Amino acid sequence: MDILIEFAKIILPAVLVLYAVYLTIKSMISKELKGKAIDYKIENNKVVLPLRLQAYERMSLYLERINPGSLLVRINEPGLNAQTFHNLLINEIRNELNHNLSQQVYMSNEAWDLVKSTTEDLITMINTSAEKQKEDAKSTDLAKEIISAYVSKSDDPINRTLSYIKNEIRELF
Repeated sequence: MDILIEFAKIILPAVLVLYAVYLTIKSMISKELKGKAIDYKIENNKVVLPLRLQAYERMSLYLERINPGSLLVRINEPGLNAQTFHNLLINEIRNELNHNLSQQVYMSNEAWDLVKSTTEDLITMINTSAEKQKEDAKSTDLAKEIISAYVSKSDDPINRTLSYIKNEIRELF
């Protein structure tokens, strides 16, 4: 029995010291891992933040390019009929969007969904305007109809999307 008590006197303090060392080392490793995670996030932000800003910049440019005011002037060529002009407009919008598809990776889902929705609204408006045209209509007739339809909207989808994108950029800083 005395041997057991003597053994406990030696083992119990050793176990307590080992446990204290374990807790100390565990705490140090935890702090080191948290520090490394913070360093990783800082380094990641140095790379990702410029890419995100570039994505928002490109989508702002895209929205400005598909704005009917600039799109119609840029695409219109004298002598085009309404149907050819309609096809050119739709192709231009889709090409612009396809050119910028990769930017969705750096944008929030809400912002990207709003960009897609704005694009589809514009295409629908152009298609509806084209359906109202006579077969012998000129590109200027279609352009007038598109501008009229766009101006008559109570809510400007392109400006609404641009505002949303600008607000998201402000949240980054």
